[in-house]
Amino acid sequence: MGFLAPWFLGGLALLGVPVFVHLLKRHITVPQPVASLMFFERGTQSSTRHRRLKHLLLFALRALLVLLAVLAFANPFIRRPANDPTGRLLLIVLDNSFSMRQGTRFADAKAAALRTLAARPSSQKAQIVALGNGVQMLTQPIDDAAQLRSALEGVQPGDGHGSFGELGRDIRTVAEQNKGPADLHLFSDMQRTAMPANFADMVLPAETTLQVHDVTHGQTTAPNWTVASVDAPAELADPKGPKRSRVLAVVAGFNTPAAQKNVSLVVNGHVLQTKKADVPANGRVTVEFSPLDVGYGFNRCEVRVEAADAFPLDDASVFAVRRADPAKVLFVRGNGDSRSELYFGAALGAAAQSSFTMQAASAAGTADLDPARFAFVVLSDASSLPAIFERNLRDYVTKGGSVLIALGTGAGHGAHIPLWGSDVQATHDYARGGGTPASVGQVDFTHPTMEDAQPGRDNGGWADTKILYADGVDATGARVTARLSDGTPLVLDKPLGEGHIVVFASGFDNLTNDLPLHPVFVAFVDRTARYLSGTEKLSGSRAVGSFVQLRAGAAAATGASAEVVDPEGKRPLSLSEARTAQAFRLQQAGFYQVRFANGRDAVIGVNPDRLESDLQPMPPDVQQLWAGSNNGSAKTAATGAAPAAVQYRPVGLWWWVMLLALLVALAETALASGYMGTQQEDA
Repeated sequence: MGFLAPWFLGGLALLGVPVFVHLLKRHITVPQPVASLMFFERGTQSSTRHRRLKHLLLFALRALLVLLAVLAFANPFIRRPANDPTGRLLLIVLDNSFSMRQGTRFADAKAAALRTLAARPSSQKAQIVALGNGVQMLTQPIDDAAQLRSALEGVQPGDGHGSFGELGRDIRTVAEQNKGPADLHLFSDMQRTAMPANFADMVLPAETTLQVHDVTHGQTTAPNWTVASVDAPAELADPKGPKRSRVLAVVAGFNTPAAQKNVSLVVNGHVLQTKKADVPANGRVTVEFSPLDVGYGFNRCEVRVEAADAFPLDDASVFAVRRADPAKVLFVRGNGDSRSELYFGAALGAAAQSSFTMQAASAAGTADLDPARFAFVVLSDASSLPAIFERNLRDYVTKGGSVLIALGTGAGHGAHIPLWGSDVQATHDYARGGGTPASVGQVDFTHPTMEDAQPGRDNGGWADTKILYADGVDATGARVTARLSDGTPLVLDKPLGEGHIVVFASGFDNLTNDLPLHPVFVAFVDRTARYLSGTEKLSGSRAVGSFVQLRAGAAAATGASAEVVDPEGKRPLSLSEARTAQAFRLQQAGFYQVRFANGRDAVIGVNPDRLESDLQPMPPDVQQLWAGSNNGSAKTAATGAAPAAVQYRPVGLWWWVMLLALLVALAETALASGYMGTQQEDA
């Protein structure tokens, strides 16, 4: 205990005031009538008795009141540890990412987390967090020991990828909501690949301390081989086609010596091919399997490496291949458009490798055609369609079909755009009068029709394209995936019911632009064909944590149900969710069966993120830097670092002293009024 203002203790001299007040009281003698004094003996009475203190309880209360007032001004305080747990939130973060499945890592982490939870004071609030497939807040800040323990025991090892960057961002959000200090205990293998590109994303709030419990205990990282990636067709029409009927698998080693491994292609549980691969030390090698001989329908495939390492769960990569006859594509050309069919058909045949066959028709000859017979429909310079065909086309798109519209020169200003909901707003003739052609200035490479992981300086090849003519299209409700240098939308995508409409604001005739002469045209036709036909989402492979779209945004009102069956054969969607869910997150490794709201079936192979296969931990100095970035001293349980010196904070007591002084003042007032109400002489 101490005093923040000890000089006020000089006021203790005021304790003499109650003594003086009591002694100052005058002795009063009341005269008594007596007949004669002859019988009284003369004597001298001592005044000592009258100078003694009287009413000792009242005196004590007055002295105590003065003492409390002096103490309040001196501001007494007591010292408590700065990290007093009763006033701090305990955050227990348990890593359940895929790498924690290696050996006994997860079991060790959960046991240590349960011990930490059991050691907390009963009055301290705690919150349980799982770090794996994202950051999951399993509880609110509560002090219910049973509920906290139940939530922690319910955490199971997952297949997701942990991210310390996501953890930092979410903990900063929690700190803003709780407005108080917190102690974060992280139980993890501290995987290096969980670090974000920017260290600042990991930094925790200023009042949050971090204690790392590294379950690897500084042990040497075990060598691990894995199937890092698989390139296989999701849709296959001809299993004998040499260009598409093949599987390219990449086998990688992490912290491994050079070794020769057997790699096998397995289809529906049967081994089709096995090859030997020489994997360099800490390197990777590509293994090709050809042809991919699969039967009609969905085929569940995997590439497996006989690694014989400490982490066998990542020795295989699964994917699905759907074999079907070539799908038909309806190409509708406008009057006078004789070039677009040739260019588009050649690009479709070169890119899709016999996955599609094209049937061409003029706009006037579509009255008897049923769009439902085709994988998707292309309208090239065909702004005027028979009413019955346009009506059937709208129903086709609403129920899940898709249409690609190339406006061309036939759609002048004010011309009708089928299905789009608006007319052409303007025309841009860049070549008129010897003008300069426009170029493609902006491309959204995240859209499926433009997807390109490494577009390069030439904007994925689009920068070399010269646009001579383009129509102005209303982009309301649409996603613009490519724009010209003057901002005019070139490629737009808009949902309609369960389907999509993609508009190309120029033409495919080599007159309005020179796009058909560039290699990027073949890639654009290939990606657009697979996007509009929906074949890419019906099979293939995805990573754990990715989403699969069950219905289009406007389709929830139709009430059509979607169905999902996970790798364990369970249905994770309730009946209400199956009728309304827009998308579903793939949270487990294995094969998912999906029936979309438009009635199509799919089988999708799901694999853990291969970043989890690199078991190398975060360097110790980085761990220390992270742990010490907030509290000034690193706290890492695995390294056995010496505990930091205990810091204290003063807790003021003046409020309680003043409250006690008030009570004493009330008691003194009541007692004084009783004593002083009447005057009486001492016997």
